[in-house]
Amino acid sequence: MMKTFKGKKARSDNWIGYLVISPWLIGFVVFLLLPGAYMFAVSFTNWDMIADPEWVGIGNYIDLWHDELFRKSLYVTIRFVAVSVAASMVFALFLALLLNRNSKVMYVFRTVYYVPSVVSGVAVAIVWSWIFSPDFGFFNYVLSWFGLPAVNWLGDPQYAPWAFVIMMSTTFVGAPMIIFLAGLQNIPPHLYEAASIDGAGAFQQFFRITLPALSPIILFNTITMIIGAFRTFVQAYTLAGMDGYPDHSLLFFVMYLYKKAFHDMEMGTAAAMAWVFFLIIFALTYLILKTSTSWVHYEDDRG
Repeated sequence: MMKTFKGKKARSDNWIGYLVISPWLIGFVVFLLLPGAYMFAVSFTNWDMIADPEWVGIGNYIDLWHDELFRKSLYVTIRFVAVSVAASMVFALFLALLLNRNSKVMYVFRTVYYVPSVVSGVAVAIVWSWIFSPDFGFFNYVLSWFGLPAVNWLGDPQYAPWAFVIMMSTTFVGAPMIIFLAGLQNIPPHLYEAASIDGAGAFQQFFRITLPALSPIILFNTITMIIGAFRTFVQAYTLAGMDGYPDHSLLFFVMYLYKKAFHDMEMGTAAAMAWVFFLIIFALTYLILKTSTSWVHYEDDRG
């Protein structure tokens, strides 16, 4: 009798749990699972959203392999992700270390560095287009101090990708900076005190205490920043247009996907690109999580 009562209570608790998470479950199924499955089916068709879809099998995936612009967009995106995520991570941690002080002035600086993260991407891109202007931009003004010629930062394919990296790596570091700050303030002060008594210097404390303690946050920031960098669209589209001017040097993967879907009306090809995009991010995330056991240290491990 007791076992029957416990079994009914467990089932009742399960139903209550499902009821509580049902809004998320419904949203996941309606807005993610079903559209994803539909997009997967579309990726095997030739469809312009007007006529009926025409089954082509894996033809879209084969065409992508031979598409030079697809390979170009993939290269541009991967290069940007590798450079910008590393630079943003270092800059965000550097700012967090500088601002890890409990004073009113530091609260102001934290707000100043975080604000660009919530400002419209179009507005940020326009401001940076002025900074990079070959005629009156701040960067060329600084170069003139040293007698150097002006550079067409956003009009030369040799410089445009690196100018874009500078823009993204210095502007959108507010969110990872705040997360790093929370991690720094969660490190017990007695660890630093003990290290100082043992004669450890600032660099030794940073590499022996700070970085290991922040490793779970570094893991989180790395994954979220990689996903965000792969999804780069608004700023690049504002500065470089749909074709990634100049010479496709700013043609990011998502921009080319958008072009295929809503300009060329090749929804089958765009759907195939979306699934390639998903598989790349999934593989990178899995690889990072798989290797994290060798460099991420949790509090229980230190204890």
